This record gives sequence, structure tokens and C-alpha cells, in this order.
Amino acid sequence: MSEFGKIEGLSGTSTAELLKQKGKVDGAGEAFASHLKSALNEVNEYQEKGEVALSEMATGQVKDLHQAALAIGKAETSMKLMLEIRNKALSAYKELGRTQL
Repeated sequence: MSEFGKIEGLSGTSTAELLKQKGKVDGAGEAFASHLKSALNEVNEYQEKGEVALSEMATGQVKDLHQAALAIGKAETSMKLMLEIRNKALSAYKELGRTQL
């Protein structure tokens, strides 16, 4: 078997075993929540900067058109990425709901 076909360090852990280990990973859940909150705050900042740039463009007060276009592009891209992450997380949650113990 090639080196790419073999994944080391992974074991077949059942859902029941994972639930038994839940007490061991509560700190990881908090870390995930803080990372998620940080990412949401970052997306919000990009959205606010994009809105300011868009309003400056609409009123003719824009100083640098290139920077304004970049701010709007970052806001759009970050929102699309966050929506995709949300969709994947929701899909995973629904899949876990269908999993039988």
C-alpha cells in the first residue's frame, strides 16, 4: 500500500465510546466556541468596513477606489465562507442526529 493510502493514528471509535469520553473534551468545546466567536467577529468587521466603503463610493467620498473595492471583496468572500461553514456544521449536526447509538 502506498504511503498516501495509509492513515496512521486513526482508530475505529464508536459514537458510544466518544460519548463516554465527553468529559475529557469539554475544554476543547470551549476553545472551539472561542475560535468560532473570534471568526464571527472578524467577519463582522469585514462587513462593517465593506458597508463603509460602499457608502463612500455611493456618495462620492471615496479616497482610494482600489482599497474600497478590496474591502467590499473581503466582506463578500468572508460572508460566503462563513455561510459555507455554517452549512457544513448544520449538515454534520443533522447527520449526528440520524446516528443510532
